[in-house]
Amino acid sequence: MARRTSREPPKLGKPVDEVLTGSLATLRREASDCRRCPLWRFATQTVFGTGPGNARMMLIGEQPGSQEDLQGEPFVGPAGHLLRDALAEAGIDVASLYLTNTVKHFKYEQRGKVRLHKRANSSEQAACRPWLAAELARVRPQIVVALGAMAAQTLFGNAFRLTRERGRWHPLGEDTQAMATWHPSAILRMRSPEREEARRQLVSDLQRAAGKLSE
Repeated sequence: MARRTSREPPKLGKPVDEVLTGSLATLRREASDCRRCPLWRFATQTVFGTGPGNARMMLIGEQPGSQEDLQGEPFVGPAGHLLRDALAEAGIDVASLYLTNTVKHFKYEQRGKVRLHKRANSSEQAACRPWLAAELARVRPQIVVALGAMAAQTLFGNAFRLTRERGRWHPLGEDTQAMATWHPSAILRMRSPEREEARRQLVSDLQRAAGKLSE
């Protein structure tokens, strides 16, 4: 099936203070020197999105973890391994996806030799939104899956509640549909049997996203 070209790019549900232009390669290069918020001072590097520039499906996480910060790619740590296993179970080739995060730098609290993840605050999230908006505008995916509450509220607004609206489709533009599901890191923090049920729901939501592409 030939891919349709969006007349308008997908739009975020939260305001963006600047419209960024350029190819994905240009945006990735410019993001490597981003100084929009203080997080760059402590992170190893910017973790920009990866994947085909014409990907039909985009997965948006929350923010990089320690391994992502060290390797410079999204979803390569423990949560990424869980996600990749879920994608394989759902029959989705990860190489066909564009993977990115709402926030592009790792925020953490040092505890001895361990770097403990800290949630980016509202101003740090706002500083990163132009990068995410630009990624959406360049890739123009037909399906977007938000992983976790931060990504979901960035797409759908602050009123969105993951526990209430997980798996529901929302339009992001004329040719783009989006849903939200569990972030793999949240699943890893759960206890049994909640963990097994949330993982099952994640796989089911990913299968539905893949099915939406074939409609």
